[in-house]
Amino acid sequence: MKLKKIVYVLCLFLLFLAGCTDSSKKEKVVEKIAVKQISVNEKKQHFKDVLVPIAIGVFNELEAQYLDIKADMKNNKNTKMIEKLKKEYKVKTDELLLQSLKPHPISILLAQAAAESAWLTSRFAKEANNIFGVWSFNKNEPRIAASGMRGDKTIYLKKYTTLQESVRDYYKNLGKTGAYKEFRRQRILTDNPYILSNYLVSYSEKKEVYTELLKSMIRYNKFYEYDINKYVENKIKIEDQNQTIEKSILN
Repeated sequence: MKLKKIVYVLCLFLLFLAGCTDSSKKEKVVEKIAVKQISVNEKKQHFKDVLVPIAIGVFNELEAQYLDIKADMKNNKNTKMIEKLKKEYKVKTDELLLQSLKPHPISILLAQAAAESAWLTSRFAKEANNIFGVWSFNKNEPRIAASGMRGDKTIYLKKYTTLQESVRDYYKNLGKTGAYKEFRRQRILTDNPYILSNYLVSYSEKKEVYTELLKSMIRYNKFYEYDINKYVENKIKIEDQNQTIEKSILN
């Protein structure tokens, strides 16, 4: 009888060891899968492959609208559309409407999207196509809750159907929001992404640290190569400006 008990206990012990061994094997497999992550270069390349064509498409669309409206104003045409756009952007003069409609360089868009969405890997980018960290204050629009809270209030971010919709809304937000009034005025005067980035200080709570980050990302990732303006044809000038900026920062 004692012998049977001993054999029974021994069997249970062996089964326990087998289970532990199997569990450890599973843990090792999971560990190996977790270690196998996408590299930084692969992540950046995926970001460019997905977003650059969208950014160029939306930019061309908005640039064409801007030039058409500008020509219509000069020739006193399409006045109803112009007045409709003024109401949409909440401006009263032709000058302010043009400031609102002109799209800024793609390099700035790419830098902000990379910073705000962690190169399209953030939860908001994946679940809501929100790649610019745009908040939602309207409970009737599609949105998702952030994991963090602001005091005792839940933070919500807008949910977009597509990335194209997100990019269009990003341009519209910068064309309408009061905090970017000087940014809009400056983008009529220049297409230089390094100058314009300085006027996005209100986009982030990090203020100047954020604008310096944007300039650094544009420079390091060569986002300026996607800009559809005179700077594409004069990359040497931009490289010279980069060196000047770096020297001023170091000094």
